[in-house]
Amino acid sequence: MMTGAPRITMLSAALSRDGGGVFASILGAAEALADRGVPVSLIGLADSHSAADRPTDPRLASRVVTLRQRMPLGVPAPLVRAIADERPDILHLHGLWLPPSRAMAGWRNSSGRPTVISPHGMLDPWALANSAWKKCLAGLMFERANLAAASCIHALNLAEAAAVRAYGLRGPVAVIPNGVHLPTVVSAADAAAGAGDGRRVMLFLGRLHPKKGLSETIQAWSRMDAALRADWRLVIAGWDDGGHGAVLRDLAGPMLASGDICFVGPLFGPAKEAALRGASAFILASHSEGLPMAVLEAWSHGKPAFMSAACNLPEGFAADAAIRVTPEPQALADALAMHLGRADLPDIGARGRALVAERFSWPAVGARLAAVYDWLLGGGPMPADVEPEPGQSTPRRRPGPALRRDGCS
Repeated sequence: MMTGAPRITMLSAALSRDGGGVFASILGAAEALADRGVPVSLIGLADSHSAADRPTDPRLASRVVTLRQRMPLGVPAPLVRAIADERPDILHLHGLWLPPSRAMAGWRNSSGRPTVISPHGMLDPWALANSAWKKCLAGLMFERANLAAASCIHALNLAEAAAVRAYGLRGPVAVIPNGVHLPTVVSAADAAAGAGDGRRVMLFLGRLHPKKGLSETIQAWSRMDAALRADWRLVIAGWDDGGHGAVLRDLAGPMLASGDICFVGPLFGPAKEAALRGASAFILASHSEGLPMAVLEAWSHGKPAFMSAACNLPEGFAADAAIRVTPEPQALADALAMHLGRADLPDIGARGRALVAERFSWPAVGARLAAVYDWLLGGGPMPADVEPEPGQSTPRRRPGPALRRDGCS
């Protein structure tokens, strides 16, 4: 049993804006744990933004490791050494398929200490089908065994927990969402500022990737009535993932010149906050998500969310804090035509903010994560958030990979 707070090291491929919402969730969780007196360190791979985006919270030790090869062809010794230097009691991996997974396996084998893995939606069916052969190969080479040997898998919601089970994993699964910080209440004047020309702003915020449903959103926007487009502008804020931005700009075509659609590039810090304050609504017609930080951030600013079921936030629909859309152009255009003229959009956004305060605040999430860590180290009972191995009243570690259900032979 631990006599003091456990030392937690969070490991990820990116500790910068390159990690998108995963980086935001790591940072938020680490700060929430630090607020509880838990020592937390962060380790990631060096990238073009890791120096500029290094966490500034003095309570968080962070380091980035440069690897000659980012493809996980072998155990990355520099990364394993960096983990060992931190002397964690628990190693918590965020994300899959990359060198940190192999580093976790190497450290686990040498230390025998508990490990936690957060897939962040990377085991969802759509995500597995994207670049499927690469993920099948990575699963066969290392990731399946790494997941099977984890002390606990951290799922962001019940849908992700089901995806974990569908992948054939039978160990303990803790279902704990991401969190956000609640900003100062947004004034009506902020939202009224909109695009600066009288139009209201429908905001997309995230990476420009096919899974986000942006091509379908742009097609839907083009099919809207001209009167609606005269009142609303679609603002797309995010960084280009794999050249998808050029495809989207070509698809937007003349709507760029008319100002119906605007690409503003990636936004961080005060610029992102200003975009959220000035928006009148938020959209994410995604094909696949773990639990999107951007929706939680939009809700925290009191913005109604137009989102798909794949965002895995059914609480939003249940609380009437979101409007359900699908990533299909005509159906999405019909939904926008039906709902953009509603006078109660601010009320829907207010319900989203209340939902965040109740269920998705970082202090509450940090307490739940801390309880899981404490349990893994023998310092407390199994939390209610943890589902043990099917058929077992208490968790036990499986000796090897389980039945394959991901299409790999």
